[in-house]
Amino acid sequence: MSVEEILTLDAVALDRHQQRMVKFAHDAYPIFRSLTGAGVRETLALLKQDLPDLKVREVPTGTQVLDWEVPREWTVREAWIKGPDGAIVVDIKDHNLHLLGYSVPIHETLSLGDLEEHLYSLEDQPELIPYRTSYYVDRWGFCIAHQQRMALVPGDYEVFIDSTLDAGSLTYGELVLKGRSDREVLVSTHCCHPSLANDNLSGLAVVSSLASVLGSLKESERRYSYRFLFLPGTLGAITWLALHPEAAETVAHGLVAANLGDTGEFHYKMSRGGSLSESWPIDRAVEAAACQLGVDLVVEPFVPFGYDERQYCSPGYNLPIGSLSRTPWGRYPEYHTSADNLDLLSGAALKGSLQLFLAVCNELEQEKLYRSKHNQGEPQLGRRGLYRTLGGDDQGRERELALLWVLSLADGKRSLAQIAQRSGVSSELVGWAIEALLDPGLLEEV
Repeated sequence: MSVEEILTLDAVALDRHQQRMVKFAHDAYPIFRSLTGAGVRETLALLKQDLPDLKVREVPTGTQVLDWEVPREWTVREAWIKGPDGAIVVDIKDHNLHLLGYSVPIHETLSLGDLEEHLYSLEDQPELIPYRTSYYVDRWGFCIAHQQRMALVPGDYEVFIDSTLDAGSLTYGELVLKGRSDREVLVSTHCCHPSLANDNLSGLAVVSSLASVLGSLKESERRYSYRFLFLPGTLGAITWLALHPEAAETVAHGLVAANLGDTGEFHYKMSRGGSLSESWPIDRAVEAAACQLGVDLVVEPFVPFGYDERQYCSPGYNLPIGSLSRTPWGRYPEYHTSADNLDLLSGAALKGSLQLFLAVCNELEQEKLYRSKHNQGEPQLGRRGLYRTLGGDDQGRERELALLWVLSLADGKRSLAQIAQRSGVSSELVGWAIEALLDPGLLEEV
């Protein structure tokens, strides 16, 4: 069976992975995750059941990672609010989102007016609980539905948060699949959100299945090496970059995966080095994969905000990494609320997302990059039978222009499709020029 056949799963295999992804989401949804702590480790342990070679990394509190520092580890045992009548009105046991992420411990009795300063709700979505965090400033708080907040009666409220912020570590998961080349395809997804199904678990599920399929290939069958990262958002990516200064040399392509379980159309945010006028190989691969599958794809330019693509593409790194999702962050009403639950996830959408990621990998595995071997000036094409010997004659100019464009753009980073896109020369003519230049040794495949 060819690599392409393996990466193009049949209906039975796709259905099996769909069931696997849905089951993972249901098993992981109740886990109380945050930037650090036991919830991340428990989630990685679930992933490790299907990915036994997954390595769990621990980076100690206080470690300097670029301009940041690994924070204290947060542990929560209990958190609730009792009303004036002594009844519990808010309890983290009822929903993980009820507690402001990284809340410091407290046990006090407050008036309703004082309590209000520590409550978070959504006036325009009154029935939903918002997701809020305070990782870098010590504070405490509770998130509740706005309609419940409006129903709180005047009086004294007992507030109890049994939490600790102690020296510990930031935890992330890493799986490396070696290929024929040391050049890597990096696939990254975040694992730090509590009980958010689309904006967290969908990415973990799809990337886990993607790693499983690619792991079924032999090392000699994989053109690239693949690195899969399951890490806390923002700080996890920053930490990985700080620990891997060689990334700028080793990462050839990459994708950030998130929001892959809703039924919206696919969106792709380009890498920082690409643009709508001239894309990088990963950008072209995503577009080609979507075209191959016949799915709609909205392509958007890079902006330095969003998920971890902004860390991988940050100054000093500028890795060739884009972000592939369905409905992007903040553009669906359930985003960062209690409505981003298991009901929002579609098994068919997860399956379709896995298909697209596999198709992208197949495009990368099949893609050929070219580099000019003539590094000083323009080579003499005439003595190699590739250029007119009679000056002033326009016959053959179109082919000659294709040859010159290929020599100009073949830098080892551009594929045939990219050279055609940049030059405006047809793919067929660029293909002819590449073959013509390979024969006399003026061009080489990278």
